[in-house]
Amino acid sequence: MQFKTFFGAAVLALALTSCSSVQKVVYRIDVPQGNYLEAATVAQVKPGMTAPQVQYLLGTPVLIDPYSNLTWYYVFLEQQSYQKPVQHTFVVNYNPQGVVTAVDLDKPLPEVAHQDANNTIISTPESASNKSKRWWQFWK
Repeated sequence: MQFKTFFGAAVLALALTSCSSVQKVVYRIDVPQGNYLEAATVAQVKPGMTAPQVQYLLGTPVLIDPYSNLTWYYVFLEQQSYQKPVQHTFVVNYNPQGVVTAVDLDKPLPEVAHQDANNTIISTPESASNKSKRWWQFWK
């Protein structure tokens, strides 16, 4: 009788410890929070731009300085699976006329492998002769 209890406890302990392995088996998604900042769009913000132009590029800031309204903070926090979260802070300073005077990025952003839709350059077709073709003339 005592053997059955000991054997049951050993099996239960083995089952519990097998669930907590060294490997990370459970999939965790990447969690971006705040303003999604890309290196290409942040590089477009230059001194001399107006506040609406910056807001068009980067969106609404996470924090606007409550005392002067002349400093905008864009905060991007990303955690990839089991890694430590990485925070990027982009600060845009304005003069009283609403023109960018200085920008500051605390650490470089990772380069994106593909270009997002808002950064895509739309080009016109090279030749207008394709318009004259009909749908049944696709081989020409």
